[in-house]
Amino acid sequence: MSETEPIIVPLAGRAGGDAILDEAGQRRGDIAFDRQELTQILNVYGRKVASGEWRDYAIDTLKEKAVFSVFRRASETPLYRIEKAPRLARRQGAYSVIAATGLILKRGSDLGRVLRALDRGLRLVEA
Repeated sequence: MSETEPIIVPLAGRAGGDAILDEAGQRRGDIAFDRQELTQILNVYGRKVASGEWRDYAIDTLKEKAVFSVFRRASETPLYRIEKAPRLARRQGAYSVIAATGLILKRGSDLGRVLRALDRGLRLVEA
């Protein structure tokens, strides 16, 4: 290497790490939430954070599904997982809300309807 050659630093494919490559050296096609889906999810998340119920979240993009996990505290297991699994779109629907116990609360093809399962809860009824 001479002093006149530029130093080339490869950019990471993802924040915080290298791009994930498959066996052939190609970028792996992970499933992810698009902008509209994230907007709907973050609207529900924002309401729950404002009410003091939730405090943290995590987004995982995997090969077969994308997962938005909701936590009461960062050190705990997730209270709920919102999953997008496109391979299930024709059967039960691509979206599902799963409780900490593994119970599927709602599944369907419309994310807005599936997220309504998280808005239900105890409410004060005035007489």
